Amino acid sequence: MLLEFSVTNFLSFKETVTLTMVASSISELRETHVFDAGNKINLLTSSAVYGANASGKSNLFKALMFMKWFIRTSSKDTQIGENIDVEPFKLSTLTESQPSCFEMLFVKDNIVYRYGFEVDSKRVHREWLYYIPKTKEINLFNRTGDEFELNRHFPEGIEWTDKTRENALFLSVVAQWKGEISTKVVEWFSNGLSVSSGLRSHYRESIEMLEIKNFKREFLSFIQAADLGIVDMGIEKKQIDFSELPDSLRMLIRDGKDALGEVQQVDIQMIHPKFDEHNKFDSFQKFSLATQESEGTRKIFSILGPVLDGIRSGKTVVIDELDSNLHPILTQALIDCFNSDEANPKHAQLIFNTHDTNLLSYRRLRRDQIWFCEKDRYGASHLYSLVDYSPNKKVRKDEAYEKNYLMGKYGAIPYIGQFNLNSLEEVGDKTGE
Repeated sequence: MLLEFSVTNFLSFKETVTLTMVASSISELRETHVFDAGNKINLLTSSAVYGANASGKSNLFKALMFMKWFIRTSSKDTQIGENIDVEPFKLSTLTESQPSCFEMLFVKDNIVYRYGFEVDSKRVHREWLYYIPKTKEINLFNRTGDEFELNRHFPEGIEWTDKTRENALFLSVVAQWKGEISTKVVEWFSNGLSVSSGLRSHYRESIEMLEIKNFKREFLSFIQAADLGIVDMGIEKKQIDFSELPDSLRMLIRDGKDALGEVQQVDIQMIHPKFDEHNKFDSFQKFSLATQESEGTRKIFSILGPVLDGIRSGKTVVIDELDSNLHPILTQALIDCFNSDEANPKHAQLIFNTHDTNLLSYRRLRRDQIWFCEKDRYGASHLYSLVDYSPNKKVRKDEAYEKNYLMGKYGAIPYIGQFNLNSLEEVGDKTGE
């Protein structure tokens, strides 16, 4: 379960921003939107991030994705000698040559861990790991460049300090050799945190979940409740003649084909009822999800995989643009799954960004679940929650959040100037284009 995530000097984030899932002391929706994570910690079931286009909302999720990716891959032999794919804030001479910083606080097996690192394209500058086995936070290790300080509670790392490359994480190296604590931390990032890179990765995950027998029933339950006219679904696999594929595609999948010995096309079939001229049931008709169903149906199918898997396993699920191509009622239904003890007994968490202002109501989200991302005049993104937004006074729990947000009271909205075609010539003159 996620407590906090912080990022500094990455993409559009110049200064440190922190997204916290720790519930504040406010009283609204406490029975449904807050759960006890143990150790006197109360966490939120979900959080929504709002902001104008290009404000940095997706960059926050890219930061989460980078941290997970780097932890999982930095110790692999394929990374030897390679640059690290990290991008600092480039609109300031102060930060463009400085390392980026990432830190995560999370709970696994009733123990709180705090792990973080500073990294640029060449090397890991700093790295640290703390945990709270009982009541006191203990520093397990600190790394500064090639120097390591290990606590007696972390003996698993002793023989790996001089075997850790400058472009690899010490935690990942120790976990690769089955260190007990390091393996638990890496396992949480691998299996406890679900961050997908977009609709395609969601789609692949949903296909994998559908192939597990028990998940088909859960897929159908939501799809039928969404009133999409679908009564059943299935997977069709077709063998493809490798020689008939275009040359460019053969080059891309050649290595995988050699390993697998075959190439398959996988298609999801949605089953609809067909009726005769008297509107009586006649038969069933298969529609290809990829080519014959709507964008909305494809979106629902794609995100159901990570959502259902997250709820079943108690994961923290991060979804970029949750409401894209979805009706507001369906978006709310997905969020409600996380806010129900019955539907979400393992307390999975949902973090998403959205433009759906229908959710901005004290009846639907707590003030500490509503986050805003706003970019300043210097191109840097800032993150803040509604519960902490108080330029003059605290936001009341019964305010008209949606109306006030669209009026610009909370910031994080686009300010649209007058569009003038003649001004385009002036811009071209200034840029030399």
